[in-house]
Formats: sequence, C-alpha cells, structure tokens
Amino acid sequence: MSADFLNCDRSGRAALSALLAAGLFVAAGCSGPSPAIPKDLTKPPPKSPGYTAAEALRQFDAVPDPEYRLGEGDILSIQVWDRPDLSVAQVIGPDGAITVPVSGTLRVAGKTRDEATQAVKEALSKFYAKISVTVRVDQYVSNRVVILGGVKLPGVIRFDTMPTLLEALARAGGVAAPDKPSNYSHCAIVRGRDRVAWIDLKSLLQQANLSLNLRLKPNDVVFIPDRTDLPIYVLGQVMKPGLFRWTANLSLLDAIGLAGGATRHANADLVVVSPSRGTRATIRMEELQTGVKGHDVTLQGGDIVYLTTSGIADVGYVLEQLDPLGWVFLGSAVREAVTD
Repeated sequence: MSADFLNCDRSGRAALSALLAAGLFVAAGCSGPSPAIPKDLTKPPPKSPGYTAAEALRQFDAVPDPEYRLGEGDILSIQVWDRPDLSVAQVIGPDGAITVPVSGTLRVAGKTRDEATQAVKEALSKFYAKISVTVRVDQYVSNRVVILGGVKLPGVIRFDTMPTLLEALARAGGVAAPDKPSNYSHCAIVRGRDRVAWIDLKSLLQQANLSLNLRLKPNDVVFIPDRTDLPIYVLGQVMKPGLFRWTANLSLLDAIGLAGGATRHANADLVVVSPSRGTRATIRMEELQTGVKGHDVTLQGGDIVYLTTSGIADVGYVLEQLDPLGWVFLGSAVREAVTD
C-alpha cells in the first residue's frame, strides 16, 4: 500500500479501509476451489431469545376469572340508601384504595363488586346501624394490556374481560404489514417484574397453533420485536454497495441482487463474514451460480457479503457510502471476524 494512500486527508478511514481490505483478501484467497463452508453458516438463524417451553407456557396461561376484579383507575359509585351524604363516586387510586366517607381509606383492588360492597358496608357499619350499601362500576379501566413493537396500533388497550393474545393483537390492528416480507417471528409477554414468555408468533398466526394463544392478565406487556435491528452489508465489486434490510430466508444471490449485481471488475471469489457467529467463508462465484455451494448459506442481521476484485483494491469508496455509524461497526466487525 502506498505512502500517499496512508497520508491522505482522511487517514483514519483509509487505515480502517486498508485493514478491512487486507483481512478480506487473506480470507478470500486467489485461486482454486472454495474451501468447505462452515456449518454455522448453513444453519437457520437461531430463534433468539428462544421460545418458552410448552409446559412453562401452560403455567403462564392465565385462568379466566368468571368475575371482574376491581383495579387501579376503575370508577365506582357508592350508593348508601337513605344517606345521600354518604353516596359518592370514587376512583380507585394507584394504591388500590378508595376513600369512604366517614370511615376513611379502604383497599378494594382485587375484589369483586360484591366483595367491595361488603367491605364498604362493614366499614360504615362501625358508625351507622342497619345501613344498606350498593357499589356500582361506572367505568372499567384496569383490564388493560400494553402492546408494543410490530403492530399497527401500539399502545394501551382496555378490555371488559381479559383477552387472549390473539384478541389483543386484533384490537391492536394485527401484526404490521402482514402482506409483506416480515421478520416478526416471535413475541414476548412480560408479566410483572420477573416473568417473560416468548411465543412462536409464526406458529400461532400461520399454523393456527392455538396452544400458544395464551390468556393475558391485567398490565401484561406484549412486545413484538423486529429482527432487523442489524442490516446486512453487501460490499466490494457490486453496483450499489451499502446496507440493506435483512429478511428471513435471504439468500446470497438475493443479497447480491439487492446491491444491483456484480460489476465487471468482480473477481471469482465471494466472501461471507458473519460476526454474530464468528465465522467466514469464501465461495467461488461459479459454484454459487451453479448451485454447487452457497445456496444453503443462511444470512443473519449484521452479516457481510463481499465481492472481491481481480487485483489489490481499495475498499475505502465502499465505506464512504455508509453512514459513520455503519462503517465504524463494519470495520470492527470484520476486524474481529478475520483475526480470530
């Protein structure tokens, strides 16, 4: 590499480019058939973070309560017959309590309507004889779940009775863009501070596996993450090098197609670097095109596909087409992958 290149105005990026180019060409080689593809590259992407086992899901499934349980935010009307001064409307506070005239604070969260009526009557009976009390729920608020991630209408959704997972997804407008390639393969149900169940969303929605249709509890959080947090990188001798959206079952030929195909300067070698799996492979282009090798390579988010050139090349122009965060990540990822 020339001194002029090392002393160019953008010396930091040039140095990173030199490291990347050197590492990739060492990995690529110059001639002969491509070596064996690491088995990790041909495995399906891991179902991270892994689906919850069936037995654990059965324990996680909420048993439907035949009676509504009062909760935070519910609006109640307390009616005391022949005592209008004691008849008031109350909102259950964050502590699960209401304020009953004369008797003071009374916790009613978690009680049924009948249980709350009895509790109010007992509290007032300390001050009044032969009292008759009725508690009415004017507005149901506490039966709510939070739905986040890949749905059309994320947010807080309230129900008269606690829904199943499918009912909650339907109220949220369904999974976003169901008619397009999607990476919404799993969802989490977060319950309280320390319980999480991971659901195979595709099995539930596409295969109608109703054993996964769990009944939710108040204040559950349903989160549908998209596995495209990391893109794929298609670099080197392609028409449009850069970052591209990763989708499930994306093949090497698909990735090259996204980048506009190979240029006339492309060499016969294709390098695949997978930082998340710590593996790399070199594939001869004719083997990929004829189906001898490469068709079973499974790309994951963050993987790098690099088409080499016929001679020593500067890949700095590729990095220039990426945003700063993109090329810094790329440099560190490739450096780690090619030096292990």
